Amino acid sequence: MGRDALDLASRFDRDSGVAVLGGIAALVRLPMQIHRQEARDGRRTATFVSGYEGSPLGGYDTALAREGERLVAHAVHHRPAVNEELAATAVWGSQQVRDPEGLDGIVGLWYGKAPGLDRAGDAIRHANTMGVPPSGGAVLLVGDDPACKSSTIPSASESTLADLSVPVLVPSGAQDVLTMGLHAVALSRFSGAWTGMKIVTEAAQLAAVFVAAAAEARAAFGDGALYLER
Repeated sequence: MGRDALDLASRFDRDSGVAVLGGIAALVRLPMQIHRQEARDGRRTATFVSGYEGSPLGGYDTALAREGERLVAHAVHHRPAVNEELAATAVWGSQQVRDPEGLDGIVGLWYGKAPGLDRAGDAIRHANTMGVPPSGGAVLLVGDDPACKSSTIPSASESTLADLSVPVLVPSGAQDVLTMGLHAVALSRFSGAWTGMKIVTEAAQLAAVFVAAAAEARAAFGDGALYLER
C-alpha cells in the first residue's frame, strides 16, 4: 500500500486509486458518492440525511459535521434528530417533495441502531406504504451489534426489516458500503420501496484495525507501512 493511499485528507474526494476508509468514513463518503454518480448520470439531486447515533454508528453524526464544506459542495443536507422516529418522519417528508426547485429529486438516508429501527417502525411502515418517487429514493442505514459489544441484548435487523417490507443489503466492509449504497438507491427507485443496509460492528470499525496494525508495525520495525495481500 503506497503512502498516497493513506492520505486521509483526500479519501472523500478521490475517484480512482486506493483510499483507506473505515465503516464510518465510508458512510460519510456515501452521500457524496451518490451525488457524483447522479451527476454522471445526468440527474440533479440533493441528499437529505437524518438519524440518531448509536453503536456501531456512534460518531457518524459528528463525522458528517466535520465534513460540512464537502457536504455543501455535494448538495448533502444533514439534520440530526432527537430520536429515530422523528428522523424517519423527516426522511419520509423528503420523499413527498414534488418538483423540488432546481432538482430532479431528493435521496433520503436514515441512520440508527437496531433498537431505533424497532421504535421507528410505525413511521417507516407508513413511509414505505406511501412509496418513493422515481428520482428520489430512501435508504435505512441500520447499525447491528450481534456480539452485544455496547448493547444490552444482541441485535439483528433482518426480521424487523422483512416485517416492514424493506429489502436489506449486507455490506461486508467499506467498499461494499459504497457499492451497495449506490445499489440501494437504485433498488429503492426501481421498487418504489425503502431499502436497508445492515452495518455490523466489525465493518464499521475497520479503520481502527488499520491504525492498530500500523502502530504495532512502527513499534516493532520503525516503519508503519502496511501491505495488503489478497
